[in-house]
Amino acid sequence: MVSHIITDPKSGEKRCTCFKRCGGCQLDKSYKEQLEWKQQKAVRMLSRYCKVDPIIGMDEPYYYRNKVQTVFGRDGRGRLLRGVFQSGSGKLVATEDCMLEDKVCNRAAAVFARLMQQLHISYYDNNTGKGIVRHLLARYSRSTDQLMLCICAAIPVIPSKKVLVSELRKALPQLKTIVLNIGTKPMPLMLGDREEILFGDGYIEDIILGKRFRVSAQSFYQVNSVQTERLYAEAVAMADLTQKDTLIDAYCGTGTIGIICSDKAGTVIGAEINSSACRNAAQNISLNGADNVRIVNEDAGRFMQELAQKGEHISAVITDPPRAGCDKRFLDSLCMLAPDRVVYISCKIESLARDLGMLTHNGYKAVKILPVDMFPHTTGIETVVLLKRK
Repeated sequence: MVSHIITDPKSGEKRCTCFKRCGGCQLDKSYKEQLEWKQQKAVRMLSRYCKVDPIIGMDEPYYYRNKVQTVFGRDGRGRLLRGVFQSGSGKLVATEDCMLEDKVCNRAAAVFARLMQQLHISYYDNNTGKGIVRHLLARYSRSTDQLMLCICAAIPVIPSKKVLVSELRKALPQLKTIVLNIGTKPMPLMLGDREEILFGDGYIEDIILGKRFRVSAQSFYQVNSVQTERLYAEAVAMADLTQKDTLIDAYCGTGTIGIICSDKAGTVIGAEINSSACRNAAQNISLNGADNVRIVNEDAGRFMQELAQKGEHISAVITDPPRAGCDKRFLDSLCMLAPDRVVYISCKIESLARDLGMLTHNGYKAVKILPVDMFPHTTGIETVVLLKRK
């Protein structure tokens, strides 16, 4: 294997020779300099709302991604290549290792590529529309030592399927399940709606702050398990819940934050518009015996508006929206419901700054802002904010 990672013998810091070609990393700085850069940006963007606490960095900012997608192609000599798509271009960059990707996932991709060659399983060519494997998705939980492989294929038939499954199981001791996903969507890294479980139960389990969660191929799940525990622990502390409190977990996904809060709150209501995520959340509630948590399959903004019209009192709302942030209807509904406390978890500081402006103009005051480095070597900044009613 040809390594692209260079380690400084004095500092122990790593850098990748694919930095300019790949685009997966955007910061070619020492880790200390990265944290300083992110802290300065957070202060610049958010300090008008309240003091920004020091960013929480990682002790070991490498190999943290527990979800890895690998694509395939061939070089000029016809040899099979594996790697990633270059950011913004869709061009394959051949990489045999990555300082962001979990090593178990990376090894799984190497084993799978070897078996593709041995069993004559072709990769899907986006230009010709021919071939089978569009990409391989690997998920790994360090807390349970469980690995999932999801083979995203253009057709439902894979040559030598039984042999492929058998050899993968022999080579990868952590492997708990293999899923075949039929990808018909135009974007090469998107999963399709059809799935077949080739081995196992179709999911792995992960543990966060003592709670156990099922993770499927389609699940939205934080990619940095170490920092997720730190982030969620801070969010729970900010919510300051008691058994008298009712909490709404908006954009709840598979129910992770709400279930983690269930030991402290009297009642937890998760609102999620995606029906598949709601089913996963219901399974996670049962898995953890969280009887005081219920899931509502409805738009979170519309649900909060209905509660406000009924005169319901909600102690706290935790929201973890997509990168685009909260839409205006959601924020209007939140202000109408007027919970005592709002904990806002954001993965994009620009949309967070915009939404804090709206909330602070409508009865709320930011009292704590804490950046967390969920994505070392990238420009991404995760932030958790506590707002209270004025």
